[in-house]
Amino acid sequence: MFSVCLRGFSPAHGPNEMSPASCCFKFFPKRIPKPHIISIIKTHKRCSEKAFVVGTPYGPLCVRQALDWAKKAFNEQSSENQ
Repeated sequence: MFSVCLRGFSPAHGPNEMSPASCCFKFFPKRIPKPHIISIIKTHKRCSEKAFVVGTPYGPLCVRQALDWAKKAFNEQSSENQ
C-alpha cells in the first residue's frame, strides 16, 4: 500500500528541484519498482532532510536521497532529460 508523504506540495523552482515549502517529513520505507516511477525530483536544498519526491501512479512519495536505488533513478532521469 502506498501513501502520500508530502506536505505543502508546490511547483518546482528548477527542472529537478522543488520549493522550500515542499520538504519531506515522512519517508516511504521500501524500494519503488522502476516501472512505477513516473518522475523524480529533489526537495529544496533548504529542507532539513535531503529527499526525492517520486511521482508514482499512486501519488507522490518521499524517499531519502541517501538510498542508492533512488540516486540511480534520479541520475537516469536527469540524463534522459538532457
